[in-house]
Amino acid sequence: MSSLTSAEKLYFEKLFGMQSGYVLDFNDATYGEFFNAKGVDIHAIQYQTYGTSKAKKLRSFWEQMPDDKVGSVLGDMLDLYEATHHLSGHPVDVLALEKARCIVHRLLPVSSSDSPSEGDSNFLDIEFSLPDIRNLPIEPLAVPIIESRLNEVRLAMGASAYLSTIFLCGSVLEGVLLGLAQKYPQKFNQASASPKVMDKRVRPFHEWTLSQFIDVACEVGFLKPDVKKFSHGLRDFRNYIHPYEQMASRFSPDEHTARVCIQVLKAALASVAGTRL
Repeated sequence: MSSLTSAEKLYFEKLFGMQSGYVLDFNDATYGEFFNAKGVDIHAIQYQTYGTSKAKKLRSFWEQMPDDKVGSVLGDMLDLYEATHHLSGHPVDVLALEKARCIVHRLLPVSSSDSPSEGDSNFLDIEFSLPDIRNLPIEPLAVPIIESRLNEVRLAMGASAYLSTIFLCGSVLEGVLLGLAQKYPQKFNQASASPKVMDKRVRPFHEWTLSQFIDVACEVGFLKPDVKKFSHGLRDFRNYIHPYEQMASRFSPDEHTARVCIQVLKAALASVAGTRL
């Protein structure tokens, strides 16, 4: 059975609208197709412990299956939730979504999540050089702040302060992407992935999450697809700035993790600066 706690389940109950017995916009056929792709017959009798509604079958599923299987299913469902809400113009519950993604990250083995890992050698073996920060298309007044934080990344890494290194890398990435959005507001606001409120207006940039900045920056061409993937991994690690998130996931950063995050940051800055080979 999965290690989902009662409190964690509440986030998915809310996001998927399970109180009504439904799960997202699935009907019986599409629900079956979704789970069949995961190698699961969700309509089988074993998942009817609590009843035959889609919500009750999902509750039975996450009680019976191991963490990696449950994490994979819930992660894909979160992607569907976010995509359908963006496309329909309905507001996304950003805080609940970010919390739910942290839970999925805890459930999934690091090697099978989108977080950086040693298996992604084609990307991680490339030697990226930090671009001249003055070449980044961001507000000039932000340049010395970014340079100062990059210097702190070096100091933290040299002091074996790996968790601090990760947090600083996530901070720099978010700052640069926010600067990009402010430099090119039309591009970012018109992107299909831009977060919107109920009346379909795009949220002001200070309300965007790092995840949304990453997705839109890729959509409009500032981040390469592989850099987008690994940037989401860095974002996941950065979320452990909350002690209880780290405790729940049993996350213990080491030198490799910190070096991977630095590599991701270098690749993202090079991509943004247009200097990536």
